[in-house]
Amino acid sequence: MTDPSGRPTSAAFDAIHEQRRNQRRRELRRMRAFATGLLVAMLALYVATSLADDRWPWLAFVRAFAEAAMVGACADWFAVVALFRHPFGIPIPHTAIVPRNKERIGESLGSFICNNFLDPAVVSAKVSGLDIAGKAARWLATPANAAFVARRSAGLMPPMLEALEEEGVRAFVRGAARRGLDAVEAAPLAGRVLSVLVARGHHQHLFDHAIAMAEEFLFLHEEAIRGSVSARSYKWLPKWVDQRLSDRVIGGLLETLHELRAPEHPWRGAFQGAVEDFAARLGSDPELRARGEVLKAEVLDNPLAEQYLDSLWGEIKLRLKADLAADNGIVKAGVERALMALGRRLEEDPRMQDILNRWVMRAIDRYIVPHRDEIGGFIAGVVARWDTRTLVDKLELQVGKDLQYIRINGTLVGGLVGVVIYAVSHLL
Repeated sequence: MTDPSGRPTSAAFDAIHEQRRNQRRRELRRMRAFATGLLVAMLALYVATSLADDRWPWLAFVRAFAEAAMVGACADWFAVVALFRHPFGIPIPHTAIVPRNKERIGESLGSFICNNFLDPAVVSAKVSGLDIAGKAARWLATPANAAFVARRSAGLMPPMLEALEEEGVRAFVRGAARRGLDAVEAAPLAGRVLSVLVARGHHQHLFDHAIAMAEEFLFLHEEAIRGSVSARSYKWLPKWVDQRLSDRVIGGLLETLHELRAPEHPWRGAFQGAVEDFAARLGSDPELRARGEVLKAEVLDNPLAEQYLDSLWGEIKLRLKADLAADNGIVKAGVERALMALGRRLEEDPRMQDILNRWVMRAIDRYIVPHRDEIGGFIAGVVARWDTRTLVDKLELQVGKDLQYIRINGTLVGGLVGVVIYAVSHLL
């Protein structure tokens, strides 16, 4: 059972855990049945040897083995059962040890973990030899691991996108964005952006585009220009003079525009100087800065701006969802490449590995070790909140199968001890 992003759902995890618990229950029942069957077998052997030892005296040794084995099996059965409940429901003293000491078990477990796993010396010695950064780098540099992390990361994004659809969340994001934009002056920011564009020569592309637009305008409106020239000339001039004058005007404009395409034309330098001066004034001129703030407020207060941003976000979200649902989506591929590059870069940089390892060590020393008592208290609290039946069930499923070996060993060892005692007493 997986969600649309391919991640296992909580129901799937619950089903897996329940399957494991059922497997442990089956193994526990099987071991109980075997230990109990061994006790029944010893009882049958004792009865059989008791009936036949007159004919075969050596069977007395077998009967001694069976008799002692039954005693050992019963004693160990009592010991195992007494850990979790009262044998036969009878409240015998010092039985049902786990239910009666639930809180003490939780406190002991928390204290054991704190003192043996979160001790500063133990943690420092363990973490310093792990080389967490190096292992992480080698792990991320493996394509399969990077792809796994990329899929998991991409799987987290659809729920986050859905969460952002909540009106309260969207209002919070809009408010945060508005406060962030209010904190940034528009004019100096525009001046810095304009300076970067000029430094990279983008203003010259704008200049060339303006020339192309002017040439296109002249070609498209040539007749209108001729009519305007003719309308403004003297009435007594012949038409062919107006035609020649119009040709000279249009030709002169086109020739000037053609000359402006030359990179060394002085007008280009003048244009660049004007743009640079304007960019500097945007950052220093109080009047321009004030006008920039007014313009920014008008844009942000305009409902059309908010509608545009909402529509833009909707389009971005749809494209992201479609990309995340695809097996070869751009986001997954980009994250995978970035992770692999990060892993390779970190793997080749021992100095950065050492820095990251020190960061991990400081984080553990600063945020985990000082709170070890709280961690132990949390563990003790969790155990204390469990009801008795849950605690017994959890512990018995974890160790109950192994405890049945105590019964089996008690049966066999008890039988052997019984044979030895019988043999010694018989010799004496």
